[in-house]
This record gives sequence, structure tokens and C-alpha cells, in this order.
Amino acid sequence: MTSKMQVRVSRFRAALCGALLVAACLCLENAWGQAASRFLGTVTAINGTTLTVKTDAGEVHQVEVPAEAVLKQIAPGEKDLSKAGAIQFGDLATGDRVLVKLDPNAPAGTSQAAQIIAVKAADLAQKQQKDREDWQRNGVGGLVKSVDPVSGVIVLTSGVGATAKTITIQTTKTTILKRYAPASVRFDQAQPGPIEAIHPSDQVRARGEKNADGTAITATEVVSGSFLNLSGSIASLDTTGSTLTMKDLATKKQVTVHITPDAQMRRLPDQMAQMLAVRLKGGAGAGAGGRGAYGGGSGQWSGSAPGGSPSGASGGGPGGAQGGAAQGGGGQWAGRGSGDPQQMLSRAPSIQLADLKKGDAVMLVATDGATDVTAITLLAGVEPLLEAPAASQNLLNNWSMGSGAPDAGAQ
Repeated sequence: MTSKMQVRVSRFRAALCGALLVAACLCLENAWGQAASRFLGTVTAINGTTLTVKTDAGEVHQVEVPAEAVLKQIAPGEKDLSKAGAIQFGDLATGDRVLVKLDPNAPAGTSQAAQIIAVKAADLAQKQQKDREDWQRNGVGGLVKSVDPVSGVIVLTSGVGATAKTITIQTTKTTILKRYAPASVRFDQAQPGPIEAIHPSDQVRARGEKNADGTAITATEVVSGSFLNLSGSIASLDTTGSTLTMKDLATKKQVTVHITPDAQMRRLPDQMAQMLAVRLKGGAGAGAGGRGAYGGGSGQWSGSAPGGSPSGASGGGPGGAQGGAAQGGGGQWAGRGSGDPQQMLSRAPSIQLADLKKGDAVMLVATDGATDVTAITLLAGVEPLLEAPAASQNLLNNWSMGSGAPDAGAQ
């Protein structure tokens, strides 16, 4: 699996768990009607016969589970309650996802379960792995070039430079269409949305049956969202509140950026930033001339091999075991100048909010908003890239799409 694939896989790992149980339990909620006496969440503690359950909204419920409560286990994604099997209270464990129906006849002031439907954490992990593999094999992604709601065709552009290509997505009446909720980058919070909601420049990921070169796909599932490109210098930082403020170069507006644990944050080494800038501007350095940026092949990045973990922590990242192999030859990025720019970004060192400082130049992709946004991807060390802003935006958009489908698959 390439580094590009791994990055796009990694970001949806947590989101899949919630999405799978929601799919499994939608029919159960219908069967139980619209009463408010139920909740869905993850078991965080078990004390005696009391469960502590934290919902996806952050609410914490403690519920007593009497001996007469009905406990059942259902497979992830299964929608037929008749296929749920009976389990015992002792079969529940922290990390399991549960849908709890409260007993309306419980004594006043107490919270007791009448029925619990559980999806085991181990089963979720196994299903999650299979889904990630399916997105890898059968997924595509990129920026929307055009949409034809009548024919159900969405045309994407994907990649940059030599890796750029056009992808045609054919949707049908059975295609599942979802759209990110406002101010959210979580797949499990995506809501059903018609194809008319998709617009040019949106980010889209899709999976289904694709042709040999990945330029056409008949989609079984499509996830879309509208996001912003921002670039500018940091005006202030609040590490306690996990925010920064910046003045966007395009709009000249002050923007507050929220940094969540899901944000992908990296810093480009100076030489890598210069090399990417030359490549994006189509200069001579984009080919063999790129050797000058990494001359000699003995630098930190010269020997990096493609592949590696999503965080760049292994498989040839900074100081990786591959480093010595490129001595004198310029390495993957230096000598040949043919490395995929998105792979190069994926190999840049990860950073935290505390690693940034006032005055740093940054580029980011964020949720849509006027002056208050949530970062999806943030890249520091980008001064050379700001000389080619349009190409750099395309670079970040395609790279950030790892958040666009179950941690989304590779193209």
C-alpha cells in the first residue's frame, strides 16, 4: 500500500465504528418508535450491574441493568433484529457500542434498561478493517469538476502534476449519497443528501465498481462536502483552547481556526517546500533539475522511500532506515523529481498546535464558515508554496480528502 493510500485510510478509522452501529440500529429505532427513552453510545465503564455509556454527542448515562432486561447482540451493519442473538450481562465490555431502551416503569428517579442491543467492539474492528480494504480497492476521490443531476454523473479531478487525472462517477437510484454535516469532518455524522447538493469544487469520495485505470466508477456510495482553502500568517495562538487566529490572504478577513484531534498537521522542511513550489509552478526543477534542492542525497529527506505509515513515523520518514540507500544519488525526491507531491506531504513531519508560533505562514483546508472554521489539514513551512497559490490549493484539497470517506480508500 502506498503512503497516499495509507493516509487516506487512516483518518476514518474512528468514524467507521459509529457509522457501522448507526446503520445496524436504524431499524431498531424504528421498531421502538420515536420515544425519547433510548440512547446510543459506547460503553465506557461497568460497575456491578451498572453501565456507563457515552453518546456520540458527549452525554454520559449511567443505567442499571436488572436481571429481567433483554440483552441481545447484533452484527455490525445488520438491520434485521430477528438475527440478533441473546447474550448475558457478563458478555458486555467497555468499548462495545450499545443501543439502550429505558424501562418506562422503573421507580422514579432511577434509570433502568428494559432492552440493550449491542455490537461488540471486536466485531466492529473486524468489519471496519474489511470496509477500509474495500475503500482501498474500490474507492476514488478528488475535487468536483461538474455535476449532472439528470444523468447522475459526477466528474472529479484528482491528483496534481503528473498524477492528475479526471474521474467519472456514475450514480444510480441505489447509490447511497451522503454529505458532511455543517462544521463537521466526521464521516459518522454525514447525513443523506441528494446529488443536487453537490457543487463544483466540493470534495467527493466514492466507492463501487471501477474500471482498470480508475478513471470511471459506478458508485455504491458517495460522500461529499464543501470546504475552504485558507492561507496566511498566524496572528495569535491559544493552545489551551486549541485555536489559532489568522488573516486569510484571499479575503483579508480575520479567521478563528479550531484544531481538533482529527486535524492533520505537518510542517514542510525548507528544501521540500522549495522543491514542491518549483514543481507546482511547472519550472525546470520539476524534472531532473530538481536534484539541486536535495543535492548529494545525504540530507534528511533524500533517501525517503515511498510507502511509510500515515503519520510518516516509519518506512523511510525523517531519519528512516532507507536514508543511507540514496547516498550520492539524490534519493526518491531529490534526484528524479518524480515523487507524488501528495506522498511527499504525507511524509512531512507531524506537528502539534504547540509547535506553531505567531507569524508562521500556514495553508489549510477547513470546514466552511465565514470567520470561524475547523481545520481538516494544516500545513506549515509553506512560504515558497504561497508563490503558486492555485496549484497549492489543489495539492492540499486532494491530500486532505483522507477525511472524505471511511478514512477513505485509495484511488
